[in-house]
Amino acid sequence: MTALSVEGLEKTFDVHVLDDTQVVGLDGVSFDVREGEFLAVVGESGSGKSSLLKCLYRTYDPTAGSVRYYGAEDEETVDLASCGDRTVMGLRGDAIGYTSQFLDEIPRVPAVDVVARPLVEQGTPTEAARDRARELLDALSVPEALWDAYPATFSGGERQRVNLAQALAPDPDLLLLDEPTSALDPETRRDAIDLLETSLGDGTTVVGVFHDTDVVAAVADRVVVLDDGALEAVLPVEAFDGEVGR
Repeated sequence: MTALSVEGLEKTFDVHVLDDTQVVGLDGVSFDVREGEFLAVVGESGSGKSSLLKCLYRTYDPTAGSVRYYGAEDEETVDLASCGDRTVMGLRGDAIGYTSQFLDEIPRVPAVDVVARPLVEQGTPTEAARDRARELLDALSVPEALWDAYPATFSGGERQRVNLAQALAPDPDLLLLDEPTSALDPETRRDAIDLLETSLGDGTTVVGVFHDTDVVAAVADRVVVLDDGALEAVLPVEAFDGEVGR
């Protein structure tokens, strides 16, 4: 069953400092994502990977095309490319989760509460949410001494692990990951892979941007290859040789 269908997706940017020159971020990208699938998106720098995820999450308004999200439990299909802002905001969190490689933390909020926040917003009792947050932080090898500290004081890798834990906590139906392991060392990257493999619900669909081919091989079912904003290939992970932008 299809969870997400991307058809003819385009995104152009007006660069005002260059006399409003238009730069193409995405050029007619089309693919489907199956329910429960882990789809990795790869490509060289500037190929459109992050632009794609931001269009799916509607951080960017697509210039053209459609992004049909079929939702959970036979909910009405929504075109994420054209639906109203209120619809998008209603889907974020419970239905669609997103994390980038950078943590946008709330000042003076401990890491455990940063991770627990989306669960509390869903109605989970605070202590139960904090317990789940501790489980995730522990699984990602965040030292226990940091759980009640402020992420603003953390290293880049520690902040990235808090960010990933926060994204996984609410177990969304569709999870968008933008290079969630880029700042991790090999040991903690392995912890992140293990967590991605074990903590996601059976029905969770994932679209993730990755630069590390070892992570792609470990977690992905299929691979979307982008090159200069265009779709180059959609491959089963077994056929992906790690080469991008050919």
